[in-house]
Amino acid sequence: MSPRVLLVNPPIHDFAAYDFWLKPYGLLSVAGQLRGHADFALFDYLDRLHPCTAGNERLQPDRWERGRFGTERIDKPACLKHIPRYFRRFGLPRDRFRAFLRDNNPPDYVLIQTVMTYWYPGVREVIDDVRQAWPAARIVLGGNYVTICPEHAAQLGADLLVTGADLRPLWRLLQMKPDPDQPALWEIYDRLNVGVLKLTEGCPFRCTYCSVPKVYGAFRPRSLERSLAELELLVARGVENIAFYDDALLFDVESVLLPFLEAVIRRDLKVNFHTPNALNARFITAELATTMVKAGFRTFYLGFESSSLQWQQDTGAKVYSEELAHAVRHLVQGGADPREITAYQIVGHPNSDTQELETSMQFVRRLGIRGMLADFSPIPGTPDGESCRRWVDMDEPLMHNKSVFPVLRLTFKEVNRLKDLQRQFNRSL
Repeated sequence: MSPRVLLVNPPIHDFAAYDFWLKPYGLLSVAGQLRGHADFALFDYLDRLHPCTAGNERLQPDRWERGRFGTERIDKPACLKHIPRYFRRFGLPRDRFRAFLRDNNPPDYVLIQTVMTYWYPGVREVIDDVRQAWPAARIVLGGNYVTICPEHAAQLGADLLVTGADLRPLWRLLQMKPDPDQPALWEIYDRLNVGVLKLTEGCPFRCTYCSVPKVYGAFRPRSLERSLAELELLVARGVENIAFYDDALLFDVESVLLPFLEAVIRRDLKVNFHTPNALNARFITAELATTMVKAGFRTFYLGFESSSLQWQQDTGAKVYSEELAHAVRHLVQGGADPREITAYQIVGHPNSDTQELETSMQFVRRLGIRGMLADFSPIPGTPDGESCRRWVDMDEPLMHNKSVFPVLRLTFKEVNRLKDLQRQFNRSL
C-alpha cells in the first residue's frame, strides 16, 4: 500500500500580500519526483481558484492572472506594534483546513513549504492544526525559512527540517527513491490557471542583499528535456500564464534559455511567459530579446536597484545604468510592450544614503518603462542583512519583514512619499 502524503502551502500573516504568480513550486517539485510512489493530497491556502472563492469579485484576476488573496484583519505581533499598518491573514479560511483534516483519512506524512522567514506564523498555524487532528502524522518542513533560520524553525515542532537543496534526509524518512527527471506534480490541482518553471537552480552572482546562494547553492542548469516535459504538462492542463522562478535565467543563455525558447517556437506552444524574479539586464542582447518575445515572453521585470555607481559597486556590481538602458532598447525593438517592462529598485536599504533613489527613479522614467519599489528585507547570513543588527533583532524572523525595515530606516512618511512618487511616474507613461 502506497504511503499517504499531504502537501500544504500555508496561509500568510503579513501587512501585505498579492498573488504575483505564487505557487508552491518547491513542494510540487518534491512531490513530482515521487510521482507514482505515494498517494498525494494537496491543501493550498493560497489557491485563488478554490471553490470557496467563487463569486468573490475582489479576487478577480488581471489579464495575466495575478490578483488578490482572501484576507482578514488580525492582531499584530507585539514586536510589530509600532508599524502603522494593519496586519492581516491572507489565504483560505482556517476552518476550511480543519474541515479538510476532519473529513479525510490521516496521512502518513505532511510536507509543508516555507518561503519568507517572517511568514512562519502561518506555518505554525498549520502544524498546530495537523497535530490536533492527526497526532501520529510525521511533519516535514522545507524551504527558505527553514534554511535561513533553522534554529528558530526547530521550535515549531516538526519531525524533520529539510534545509537547502539537499533532499536526502527526506528520501530516507519517506523510504522512497526519487526520480529527479520528473516534472512537478501539477496534476494535483483540480483547476489551474498559472504555472511555474525553473530551467536552472542557484545563482552565480553574490549580491550582498540576496540569500539565493545560501538556499539553492551554486548555479546549475536543469535538463532541457525535463523543462520541456513540465511545460507540456502545464499546457495540457490549459495553463496560459507561466512564471519563471529562476534567479539567473539569462546566465549561460546559449546553453540554457535559448535552446528552450527555440524548442517552444518549433512546437508552436501558445503561452505567456513572465519573469517576476528579475532578469539581469546585462545579458539581454538584441537577438535574445527578439527570441524571447517570439517565444511568448510578455512581462519583463529587470533587476536594477539603483543608478548610483557607488551603490552598484558596493552591492555586487550586478548591473550598471547603461546596461539597463541597452536592455530596454533591445526589448522594445524586439517587440516587447514598454508598459510591461518594469525595473525593480530597492527602497529602505541600509546604505540608502548612497543609493540616490529618486535619481534612480527619474532614470527609469526617462527610459519609458515602469518602475517598482521593492521593499528591502534584511536576511540573516547576507552582508547587508547582518549590517541591520544595529537596527533590529535579526534573531526574530518577524523583523525581517519587508514592510518593517524600510519604515525603520526611512520613516513611514518617507516610504509612502517615495511610493506615491513612483506611482505618479508610472501613470505618466
